[in-house]
Amino acid sequence: MFFDPLGTGPRHRRGFAVHLTGVRLFVASFAGLITIGALGFLVLPGLYAGPRFTVVDAFFMSASAVCVTGLAVVDVSAYLTGWGQAWLLFLIQAGGLGILSFATIIIQLLGRRSALEVESATGSGVGATVGRTRSLLRAVFLLTFGIEVVGMIALWVQWRPVLGNVEAIWPSVFHAISAFCNAGFSTFSDSLTEWRTSPPVLLTIGGLIVVGGLGFVVLEDIRGRWRRHPVRRLSTHSRVTLGATAVLLAGGTLVFLLFETPIALHDLGPVDRLTNALFMALTPRTAGFNTVDYERISDPSLALTVALMYVGGAPGSTAGGIKVTTAALLVLALWARLRGRGQVAVGGRTVRDETVGGAASLAVGAIGILATAIFLLLVVEHAAESTNRTDLIKLVFEAHSAFGTVGLSMNRTAELTPAGRVIITLLMFVGRVGPLALAAAMATRGVGKAKFRYAYDEVAVG
Repeated sequence: MFFDPLGTGPRHRRGFAVHLTGVRLFVASFAGLITIGALGFLVLPGLYAGPRFTVVDAFFMSASAVCVTGLAVVDVSAYLTGWGQAWLLFLIQAGGLGILSFATIIIQLLGRRSALEVESATGSGVGATVGRTRSLLRAVFLLTFGIEVVGMIALWVQWRPVLGNVEAIWPSVFHAISAFCNAGFSTFSDSLTEWRTSPPVLLTIGGLIVVGGLGFVVLEDIRGRWRRHPVRRLSTHSRVTLGATAVLLAGGTLVFLLFETPIALHDLGPVDRLTNALFMALTPRTAGFNTVDYERISDPSLALTVALMYVGGAPGSTAGGIKVTTAALLVLALWARLRGRGQVAVGGRTVRDETVGGAASLAVGAIGILATAIFLLLVVEHAAESTNRTDLIKLVFEAHSAFGTVGLSMNRTAELTPAGRVIITLLMFVGRVGPLALAAAMATRGVGKAKFRYAYDEVAVG
């Protein structure tokens, strides 16, 4: 007997159940959780320090929490009571666990060595026993809660001298979960700006963001490498993920140091400046905490931040974007072509052409979605009637932040019209479930061989 979360097995059911495949169930579960979250914001008592959310704002905030994005139309610390923040945190945790659980099952169903295919939407499904699936989910839950508890304790130790022993408990709990789930919500009105001169706090939260953005498969691979089989090599997926993550963090830190030292980081000492530059490099992938005002950073830094939001984190994690493996494969494919090689190789392993093609499709599809959303935002936000290019930049930033489930903003979210908030809500949902659902759908169908093909012909490119 096989557990079939992707809906790959025989269909002996009838009626509606026949069409409720694992992919549709995944999308429906997120839509349902967002709806429950919105209804909670609309009907539960004691959530607000002021007036209740409108229907549009309730769905916006619920989607932002469930999709672990972090964009907010209000100041969470001032607008929501402790109960309201607790409801928001529940949605963040539920959304983060849902993403990790489903993504891990997909990757394991495709085979651990095929984790790259998950994000590039290729591969074929295989059966997973009920016991295996349960053990996977148990491991995901234990790992998630274990890391979050360690993060809570570390933050409480650092915050209790300033906030007080009791007062530091809730911010520690909230930020540990929000950071590991890459949500970016904060109980502080200025996010983490107040703590920009506290490297231990930034490094603790930054560490939670990075670990949450690597995904369960990579973490399990690392654990197995060092504890069970010290001589075993890391999988190609893990090596690509870790290598690309290191390059983005190191390169981003250097660029932000170069361009923000005379601007956003000019008032900081060397250690604080380096820590904040590193934090600026890791939060766009995809946490949403900030220690600087992104409306006041330099244009090169702004462009790099948008690029990092587009790339995102690792497959099978709570991070969004097209994922670092997708971006890395495209760069490696370009390098291989420039060197006259027909295939992409990583660490002595060849990556299938179908995988590289799927990565390109995902990247192009993301560009198409973003372009459409930005155009619609310009229309509904009345930017088309203005020659002020500042609003264009802000809306481009907002769209990338929503699709990459980042949560950073150039102070534009609260100014969005109801129509703009609906577009951003849909963009957060598509950015969160779209790549995973596409990957699962392709895994269900498999690559397969066609019964026939047309004759080859050439099309000029470049």
